[in-house]
Amino acid sequence: MTNGVKVDLEKPTPLTFLNAVPEVPTKGTTEYGIAESGETYLEAILLIKERTQSGLVRAVDIANELGFSKPSVSRALSQLKEKGLINIESSGAIIFTPEGLAYAKKVFQRHRILTYFLRYVLEIPATQAEQDACRMEHVISDLTLEHIIAYLEKKDMLPDDFVIEK
Repeated sequence: MTNGVKVDLEKPTPLTFLNAVPEVPTKGTTEYGIAESGETYLEAILLIKERTQSGLVRAVDIANELGFSKPSVSRALSQLKEKGLINIESSGAIIFTPEGLAYAKKVFQRHRILTYFLRYVLEIPATQAEQDACRMEHVISDLTLEHIIAYLEKKDMLPDDFVIEK
């Protein structure tokens, strides 16, 4: 049912842009007010932090990881700092705030679940599944993601090492 009207899924109905996707955020910005690129930076910081023994992440590490210029990374980090998601120490080390860490983990979780779903349920080749998941993770609704997770759980397809944080 949509807006109290029964929809016949066998027969497509004409939809306008406005009633088809009213909850879609402005292009390039997530529902949280963070640009998609900001989410990519948060995810990169998380992955670099997890991968290094020291857990130390600096702007140059992010630039190398993402293939972006240092000035671009500096601008993005300043915006994330303004939003209270990271702090930058005098040594240049990038530290998550509790909110920033939770946000980065959520983005990474979405990425992993979508990659897994595309790869092992829809049998999309690994490289394509990874690329598509990277784009989808920024725009998929919580509801749709919850249904994907529920589907994987129902089919007993969720890997044991997946910890679903809500």
